[in-house]
Amino acid sequence: MIRKVLFSLALTLIAGHASAANTLRCGSQLISIGDRSSEVLQKCGEPVERDPLGYKRSANRREEFQVEEWTYGPNGGMYQYLRFEGNRLVQITSKRGS
Repeated sequence: MIRKVLFSLALTLIAGHASAANTLRCGSQLISIGDRSSEVLQKCGEPVERDPLGYKRSANRREEFQVEEWTYGPNGGMYQYLRFEGNRLVQITSKRGS
């Protein structure tokens, strides 16, 4: 019985952590995976850095789109890294600054 409870608790924590990685709070606004770069700029302001990472081909290999990483922070010692592919937010990661 205790094993089932611990397993359920672990799954809940993992699910909560996974969803937290899909959104980021900018002041009173939230940004989410799939948002356009213009929406992120409006809600979060200008990033500390914008790093062009290159280009990526679409699945059908007929189009190329730019890949960029934007850096925000430090906020409470944390940096937020936002990856855009083709003007859409595809990844949000956080890392403690050194």
